[in-house]
Amino acid sequence: MTLKLCLAAVAVLALGPALSGCDTSVRPPADTGICYHFVMPKGQKAKFNVLSRNVPNLETCAAALEGMRIRFLTLGGNQDEIVGAYQSKFIFLRHEGIFTSDSLEGGQYLALVRSGDGRLVVPGAMPQQ
Repeated sequence: MTLKLCLAAVAVLALGPALSGCDTSVRPPADTGICYHFVMPKGQKAKFNVLSRNVPNLETCAAALEGMRIRFLTLGGNQDEIVGAYQSKFIFLRHEGIFTSDSLEGGQYLALVRSGDGRLVVPGAMPQQ
């Protein structure tokens, strides 16, 4: 390795932590066992509201968020899709099912699907027609 290449590598390593501090994207809380409902009102900071504590897993958190969504809809609400968070993961409740991601803008992965009667089940648990 040449001296210039070594100096460039040292500079990149030294700037890495400093540049990561410039990241302003919203990060979900990493608290163990706490399920959050996420809201981001226009013109305000992102807010994570505690929905329930002592939640054993992401699926249980998703079920709690689904229950909240249904209660809001029965009270006359119109927000059909909501976002939550559990242990550093975002949870997206959509018509197709429940998706998770490490960020709001990143790729989302299917966690639970809706059965024919609307229940949430693990992908592959429902027999194919």
